[in-house]
Amino acid sequence: MRSPRRPLPVYTLPAALSAELEIRKSRFIAHAIPVADRDAAMEELRRLREANPTATHVCWALLAGGQSGMSDDGEPSGTAGRPILEVLRHHDLDGVLAAVVRYYGGVKLGAGGLVRAYTDAIARVLQDAPRVERIAQAFLMVEIGYPDEARVRRWIEQENYELAESGYQMAVRLTIRMPVTALEEAREALRDMTQGRAVFPEAD
Repeated sequence: MRSPRRPLPVYTLPAALSAELEIRKSRFIAHAIPVADRDAAMEELRRLREANPTATHVCWALLAGGQSGMSDDGEPSGTAGRPILEVLRHHDLDGVLAAVVRYYGGVKLGAGGLVRAYTDAIARVLQDAPRVERIAQAFLMVEIGYPDEARVRRWIEQENYELAESGYQMAVRLTIRMPVTALEEAREALRDMTQGRAVFPEAD
């Protein structure tokens, strides 16, 4: 029986990168920015437009799970957003906004020239860029008794998870951020360390 195949890793960038090209008097300033989702990408685009108020175009593509998208921003259809998206795909990136700010220099490049320019601009910024594996995160909510809190908090720290929220009523309710692949193991560990007293409201 064949063992289940591990999903291919998906990568993102550890930090934003930028590079600039000049092609026939036009300036192409390429940005590659790690983002959590489409809302974060739109916020980054807003900042880029604010920082470049006289730019002719701000073309972009986004790969973020099911929230991908692209825009030619006034360039001829298919000459900017699509080429940028293809470069992102070529680098196996996700959770990344790629945007190119163009300042028109007075010389028309034609459709083929534009495709090459936008492709080269993003390829330049991603060339030799460091990549980190993108691991989906999830939140686990657990209710425990007050006597178990210190032990559970130590465990969260040891596992390098993030305590996202805590609440105190009849019981202690903790919300822990961790890789989605760790959820089942974490539930078992919490049950063990509290001798079965841990309750998971989201799983009920």
